[in-house]
Amino acid sequence: MDVRVHNIRKEFGRFPALDDVSLDIRSGELIALLGPSGSGKTTLLRLVAGLESPTEGTIFFGDEDASQKTVQERNIGFVFQHYALFRHMTVLDNVAFGLKVRPSNRRPPSAEIRKRALDLLDLVQLSGLDKRYPAQLSGGQRQRVALARAMAVEPNVLLLDEPFGALDAQVRKELRKWLRDIHDRTGHTTIFVTHDQDEALELADRVVVMSKGVIEQVGTPDEIYDHPVSPFVYGFIGQSNCLNVTLQNGEIWFEDRPIGLRAPSEPDGPAKLHFRPHDIELIDGCGGCLAGLVAASRRVAGTRHLELDLGRNHPHVEIELSPERAAAGDHSRIAFRPTKWKLFREEQANAAATPEPPAEVETAEPFELARTGS
Repeated sequence: MDVRVHNIRKEFGRFPALDDVSLDIRSGELIALLGPSGSGKTTLLRLVAGLESPTEGTIFFGDEDASQKTVQERNIGFVFQHYALFRHMTVLDNVAFGLKVRPSNRRPPSAEIRKRALDLLDLVQLSGLDKRYPAQLSGGQRQRVALARAMAVEPNVLLLDEPFGALDAQVRKELRKWLRDIHDRTGHTTIFVTHDQDEALELADRVVVMSKGVIEQVGTPDEIYDHPVSPFVYGFIGQSNCLNVTLQNGEIWFEDRPIGLRAPSEPDGPAKLHFRPHDIELIDGCGGCLAGLVAASRRVAGTRHLELDLGRNHPHVEIELSPERAAAGDHSRIAFRPTKWKLFREEQANAAATPEPPAEVETAEPFELARTGS
């Protein structure tokens, strides 16, 4: 089902947690809401779910205005960070719960409920664990049960709020691949909230980057990473460096010298140069480049990250090289030039500056889940 968020504003007290947010989500799409704490991503998810009401704006499910509908009427499947499983119920009863509490005119027969629950346990690779209780499961298994329960009601939209946040790194990595496979097999329109860049880029069809109650950029993982539209997105997605530079006659200058980069369409004046640690080339004999002394060096998997001191109270920059090319010791001088970069002017950097929002609303507790019937 398509979901359209149109000009949504949400205030807590007099503070806007979301400010004129619009977003179109296509049927069957897996969308990631990505941003730091306080960016508004969980608030937006709760508005789609019906756990919050918008101060202004409209939410459509298909062509129907769902803004004033209850959670039950929206038929939402919700997966929380901390599982929200019922400890006194077996795995099978947890998965079947949303169907059992439906009104009698919408409740399937008991045999059908049991079959659907068992089929879902098979789908999430938990066959044979139907009689166990949550306390007898690992964290990854509990989250699979939570997802199976959310899918049991055949939701119009599946919502996941930091679904892997309580799990260790290795389990999270395994569950990402598993969740993507489940999504491709079931085709649910899915929205999930995360602050983990790797998770969003690996899982989502499109990523919605949020900051301070607004959407900074929407795009595929490749678009978000390779073509960030703002300083915030460039700095938040992946690693990046930022240097104060000056434009003179189409050339980029750092301090008192050109660095071999041209921007002929840019007007003269100050700017910020953004580039990623791996998008650089080493230069022999710096006749127009950046250069610094190695201040620190560390091995990161198959690469070595060098921290360079450019002097004169400039922030250190980080470059990434293969271990073979990064043999220089501390205080060695390295000359380099960005191969892929982007300029932002001061007005672009300050355009989205707003007061810090309050902390986002906590997700519903298990008793609220029971009340909503999700």
